[in-house]
Amino acid sequence: MKAYFIGGGIGSLGGAAFLVRDAKLPGRDIVIYEAQPLVGGSLDGALLASGAYSLRGGRMLTTDHYECTWDLLSGIPSLGRPDLSVREETIAFNLENPAHSQVRLVDRNRHKMLRLTEASEERLGDSRITDWLSPQFFESNFWFMWQTTFAFQPWHSAVELKRYLHRFMNEFPRIETLAGVKRTVYNQYDAIVRPLADWLKRQGVQFVRGTRVTDMALENEGERVRVRQLMLDRDGRIANVRLEDDDLVFFQNGSMTDASSLGTMTEPAPRLTKQDSQGWALWESIAKGRPEFGNPAAFNSSIPESYWLSFTVTCRDPRFFDKMEAFSGNRAGTGGLVTFRDSNWLMSVVLYHQPHFAGQPKDLQVFWGYALHPDRIGNFVAKPMSECGGADILKELCGHLNFDVEVFDNAICIPCRMPYITSMFMPRNLTDRPLPVPKNSVNLAFVSQFVEIPDDVVFTVEYSVRAAQTAVYQLMKIDRPVPPVTRHDKSLAVILATLEKAFA
Repeated sequence: MKAYFIGGGIGSLGGAAFLVRDAKLPGRDIVIYEAQPLVGGSLDGALLASGAYSLRGGRMLTTDHYECTWDLLSGIPSLGRPDLSVREETIAFNLENPAHSQVRLVDRNRHKMLRLTEASEERLGDSRITDWLSPQFFESNFWFMWQTTFAFQPWHSAVELKRYLHRFMNEFPRIETLAGVKRTVYNQYDAIVRPLADWLKRQGVQFVRGTRVTDMALENEGERVRVRQLMLDRDGRIANVRLEDDDLVFFQNGSMTDASSLGTMTEPAPRLTKQDSQGWALWESIAKGRPEFGNPAAFNSSIPESYWLSFTVTCRDPRFFDKMEAFSGNRAGTGGLVTFRDSNWLMSVVLYHQPHFAGQPKDLQVFWGYALHPDRIGNFVAKPMSECGGADILKELCGHLNFDVEVFDNAICIPCRMPYITSMFMPRNLTDRPLPVPKNSVNLAFVSQFVEIPDDVVFTVEYSVRAAQTAVYQLMKIDRPVPPVTRHDKSLAVILATLEKAFA
């Protein structure tokens, strides 16, 4: 038996680890195909040739949730502290650096969201959040905090918002402090992806980079479908892989960071789409005429509704961090997103614990920010963020903070455009996402943000890991339960605290 993973994101890395750990499949019989030079998918982080750092973003973690993720990371040794697992290292780090934001405010509009929690998903259907909440709600402080914490837009799926309200109900009373948020020691590429990939390599797992799977040969077996062959493009060289009867395929369908692009201090990030990247082409191809494989068009057809821009700033002068710590009341790494409500771009920034990258020099500091409305004219820069290089973004940020631009002397700001970053939040029907293992599939599983998992929420590391664990356990018939979703929304104490906060 061999297992082939299409895509090298966290879903594939986690799936490979579950095959080795729980299914006892030898690592030499597992192959991960990845088109990019690095694995990790959306959990990225890199030192650029300019000497600046760049990361597209980082996902929120909590120890009150993320059951499958912590199950996975509990068996992966840390690279920096091999005597600890990645899970143990992360918990120890957060005990030393507890999160408690000092600058996020709340108003009285929370109770309007509670009626969403009572509606069934069947009733919500493919409706948008705006179908359920009044225009006044979207001007509330609470919405601005919720929106910028989880990257929701008013036109996104009401079903996904409902799931978030249930999944993170215990975070509802403390959204203004983000006290439940846990951070990794470094960025999530260095803290999660590298240790996991290192462990997989030591188990013999094969990583084949620079390789795109362009098609699958599917064979009907009555009413069921089997993958018989994979077609590969290895840096322009075409190859085919024939599958035996007991071989398995795990496919990362779709990508929220597909067609991402980077700008410079003087140039905006280029406008790329799926036509440039071909990142959705395989899912689109195999889903034609096969409704069990989902409907990618529900997610990738409206870039204006699914994209935003982020930026990573590398500082060579401590003045900005010093002034931000004084402004926010939080030392770097203990606060949450600082959102500028009056920003036309709806800009937010977060200061990480330093160093944020493994090997980062002591005289450098790195922070990250993003904006949900990059096509609007700035307040201090007379053009949209989408047309700005890094220097313009820093000028706009200083305007909102009333800082002199000299705090960014010799800093480098790298803009990043992500056209599909919230595509998984788009309004959808129940059948638009395939099950991790479709009912008509013999040997094909889907492991991504674009699968259907009841009660859990997308735009999290947990969703991809849970999809992978579910798929591996089902195809390999593993007699061990997938860790269940912790239902904080069923806890009487959580419900009472939420109601008290909502109507305070």
